[in-house]
Amino acid sequence: MESSFIVEGMTCRHCAESVSEEISEIGGVTDVTVDVESGAVVVSSERAIADSSVAAAVVEAGYRLSV
Repeated sequence: MESSFIVEGMTCRHCAESVSEEISEIGGVTDVTVDVESGAVVVSSERAIADSSVAAAVVEAGYRLSV
């Protein structure tokens, strides 16, 4: 499964790595692709992942999902 999100506040490769690392820790996530310029984050997973889990991981990384 793939889910797409927009993350606000990322400005560099380090930002993308932080977001990717936190989201990757969610059970079932198999891949995370982050585009810093657009803020786009694509999460691939074995099963459906709750948006709230992704949002919490993004906040843990120091950013926020665009509403």
